[in-house]
Parts: sequence; C-alpha cells; structure tokens
Amino acid sequence: MSNLPNCLQCGSELTYEDGELYICPECGHEWAKNSATTDTHEEAPGVRDAVGNLLADGDTVTVIKDLKVKGSSLVVKVGTKVKNIRLVDGDHDIDCKIDGIGAMQLKSEFLKKV
Repeated sequence: MSNLPNCLQCGSELTYEDGELYICPECGHEWAKNSATTDTHEEAPGVRDAVGNLLADGDTVTVIKDLKVKGSSLVVKVGTKVKNIRLVDGDHDIDCKIDGIGAMQLKSEFLKKV
C-alpha cells in the first residue's frame, strides 16, 4: 500500500508521483507535492463561469456555445444575453429566463459573465 494522497478533484486512490507532481490517471488532475492539502476550488467556493469569474444571483451572462433545448427544436445561440440569473444546487447550476424560449436551467461552463 502506498501512502500517496487521493486525487483532490475526483478522490481516486490511483494517484502516482512524477517528479514534483502528483498525477491522477482517472481525471488527469495534477498538483504539486507541497500543495497536496490545498486546492484552488476549495479556497474560493461558488459557481464560476467558463472563464473562472465568480457568479452571483442577479448577474448578467452571455452564452458561449450553441445549446440545443431538449425536447424541442429550439437552440440558444452563441452571444445570447441572459439577465438576472439565479444560482441553484445540482448539475445545472443556473436558473434563468431567456427571451423567446422561457424558463431554463443552464450549466455555468457554457456561460461568460458580462
């Protein structure tokens, strides 16, 4: 049994050493040996957009990728501005209303703060 730390992102026990780094073969996360107990995501919790900006309730964001709406032929186009977002827990972490489409749940990874 090795006494290497588990992966900071996925919790895998299969981490290995490579020089001054620990590497997780499952998710590809790499971190320095001297910072094995800290993670940048743990230091600043919250919902972040695709660029890394921290999002808050009431922010305005734009869509960075065409998004197909499940169950219909509608598409949310790149550059669509979404105002007054609400943060929620779950896989889709943004609740909002989009003009011409209606109430939606979006993932923050496809949005950019304005």
